[in-house]
Parts: sequence; C-alpha cells; structure tokens
Amino acid sequence: MEEKGKNYSKELLGKTVVSKSGKKFGEVGDLIFEVGSGELIHLLLRNPTSYTDRMELEKSKEGQILIPFSAVIATGDYIVVAEEDII
Repeated sequence: MEEKGKNYSKELLGKTVVSKSGKKFGEVGDLIFEVGSGELIHLLLRNPTSYTDRMELEKSKEGQILIPFSAVIATGDYIVVAEEDII
C-alpha cells in the first residue's frame, strides 16, 4: 500500500497545476511530506506563472510557492486545485 502512494506521488512531478477555472499556476517541482506519517502535505511549484504573483500563497524558506495538497481536487493530465482552499 505504501509503495503505491510513493509511485502515485512521482506521477505528480512535472504536471501542470491549474485552478478549477483553468488558471495556470505552474508545474509540480517537488513534493513535501509529513515526516512522521509520510502524508503528502504540499506541492512545491516550479516555473510559477504571473497569476500566482497576485495571490497570497504560502512559500518555503527558499521562497518557492507551496500549494497545500488538501486543495487538490483532481489529478490526471493536470492537477486541478480549488483556489478557495489555497488562500
């Protein structure tokens, strides 16, 4: 079961993150897990779009944009997030 979770997570890397309304956020550059439980807690954005500049998004210590995994509502060719769950 644990192995499936890790493989699923790897499939998310490089995918484009969009809102329900089709606004592009960027791509998944990395994943941040809770150390104890192994639960996926954040997607780290790579190549963020100018759309993200207008939003008050959480950032890592290095200044990279974090998207809470709880905001993800669908994964497939794209990762769809609910904007209201991010801000």
